[in-house]
Amino acid sequence: MKLQLPKPGAYVIAVSGGIDSVCLLNIMAQLPDYQLIVAHYDHGIRSNSGDDRQFVAELAGRYNLCFKSAAGHLGPGTSEAIAREARYRFLKQVAYDSNSTAIITAHHLDDRLETIIINLIRGTGRKGLSSLNDSDLIKRPLINVSKATIRRYVIQHNLSWREDSTNYDDRYLRNYIRLHIVPRLTDTDRERLIDLSNRQQRLNEQIDESLKQLLVTSDNKQLDRRTLTKLGYNESKELIASWLRANNLINFDRKTIERLVVTAKTKRSGTRINVIGALQMTIGKDYLALNTIER
Repeated sequence: MKLQLPKPGAYVIAVSGGIDSVCLLNIMAQLPDYQLIVAHYDHGIRSNSGDDRQFVAELAGRYNLCFKSAAGHLGPGTSEAIAREARYRFLKQVAYDSNSTAIITAHHLDDRLETIIINLIRGTGRKGLSSLNDSDLIKRPLINVSKATIRRYVIQHNLSWREDSTNYDDRYLRNYIRLHIVPRLTDTDRERLIDLSNRQQRLNEQIDESLKQLLVTSDNKQLDRRTLTKLGYNESKELIASWLRANNLINFDRKTIERLVVTAKTKRSGTRINVIGALQMTIGKDYLALNTIER
């Protein structure tokens, strides 16, 4: 199995109880020099999701690992984006409280293919094509391992897991792609998509390094408006998107970026515009600034 292991240390490992995370936990728990905290988030979307929590708690006990959990009570019909945001908020808190190096998740090669296809459909741009790569905070040891390989491993080692019935509801875009599109990809199709993603990742690193030079303050709260106005429309969108990411904002869409660029280029000094949630952009004569709206 082609693992992409992080360096030894203390980690929070996200375990849903599904086949992927059960496989990952079994592998990681046997490796020396890794101090693991098993973390489980109960979204509260299914009525029987509490059984998953109990299963993972018992699993952590069998490996003699610390177990942390939380319940979200999100309810049926909750979007994938909201569920993901709640889950990562919990995982980040566990990592912070335990002074862990990073979070380990069980994302695998098929997940990466699904995400590439989803982002192509949604038109999320250059970043969407290189999603699910490791970061300082998130590590994905199985990212180069196929779902079929994971299934073979789990069966070979006689491991049990929990099935999430919502994974078969193809009204969700990801599930539709997982059930109806990814299985139809040939090996050549898979290789081409992954190669496209890898090439885009390398290009993104070069672009991001160049964009960093245009951020004018050490805390990234301000952006030089004069620089922005000299750039073309597409380049301006990339700079605004990079600025938001530098301020730990990732859940923005194309329309938000376009709205901010047009406002930054055309509105007069003193104008304020909402960005996301309580975040606001203020337009100065020579700068743009991000600030939180006081409520």
